[in-house]
Amino acid sequence: MRKGALLGVGNVAVNGHLPGWRARDDVTLVAAADGRTDGRAAFLEAFPRARWYGSPEELLAAETHLAFADIATPPAAHAPLIRQALSAGLDVLCEKPLVLDAAEIPELARLASGSGRALVPVHNWKHAPALAKLTELVASGSIGEVRRCRWETLRTKPAVAAGDEGNWRVDPAQSGGGILMDHGWHALYMVAGWLGTAPRSVRASLTTRKHRAFAIEDTAALTLDYPSATAEIFLTWAADERSNRVLIEGTRGQVSLDGGRVRLAAGAIRRELPLPSIAEGSHHPEWFGGVIDDFLSEVARPERRGAGLAEAAFCADMMVRAAESHRRGGAGVASA
Repeated sequence: MRKGALLGVGNVAVNGHLPGWRARDDVTLVAAADGRTDGRAAFLEAFPRARWYGSPEELLAAETHLAFADIATPPAAHAPLIRQALSAGLDVLCEKPLVLDAAEIPELARLASGSGRALVPVHNWKHAPALAKLTELVASGSIGEVRRCRWETLRTKPAVAAGDEGNWRVDPAQSGGGILMDHGWHALYMVAGWLGTAPRSVRASLTTRKHRAFAIEDTAALTLDYPSATAEIFLTWAADERSNRVLIEGTRGQVSLDGGRVRLAAGAIRRELPLPSIAEGSHHPEWFGGVIDDFLSEVARPERRGAGLAEAAFCADMMVRAAESHRRGGAGVASA
């Protein structure tokens, strides 16, 4: 039984991670750490024999026989905790965004490689059945070569956070940004899977339409220009509805997603598949099992390591270029 620790026990950990770990019989959590106690009861209910610590530093100093760490703190703490966990000889699974500064990823990748450990981001939306079906249809060639992708995430407000200190998602010091860093990270790694990680340029507009008390944007519009395709991403916390829509057009047809309904139209083929909506819920515990599988696969097979890090590096780089494009009034910024 591989033993691990949970670092950060807020809403995402309690409602998204714990059910996934609890369902496994090949791994278990034996400790958790958080300076707040909001998640303590839920954690100890799921893992009654586990130990609770008031800080990650205290936990890592006391728990000397761990195999892995699952980091689910607010984003500003990710990079320091990844360093500490890797230095302690642990494999690391970490919530998105992996880091707030794109320049930190090469350093962390070298640290993981040097220690012989896996470093894997939580890119859980890949495991949503509806999005996985889109990926399957694109990869199978059902719509030919992709020429255009349109992604929309509509929300009425940011997701809530645990604790009484306020919502870290709207505090740029903790979150690193607004909806682009939050929902945009998911959109970017999904689009990268369909179109690749090498757009020629990025254009972006970051605005506030509704939540003016926040020091971050509540709406983001991005265009990624590829050599033979375009990806458009629109994200907002200022909508009147909660929904997700995707349209992928190819040389032989198109596939679309509205909530959980997947439609394929390619020549004479017309298919409609009702699947669970990706707009329902914020923590998606039903997707976390696939995240654990990805993580354990990279742990067990070093030759598979790096796929998640490459996705995270792409997302982090796009954040930098989108911010620069916005500063330039939406002008295109060349990709690396």
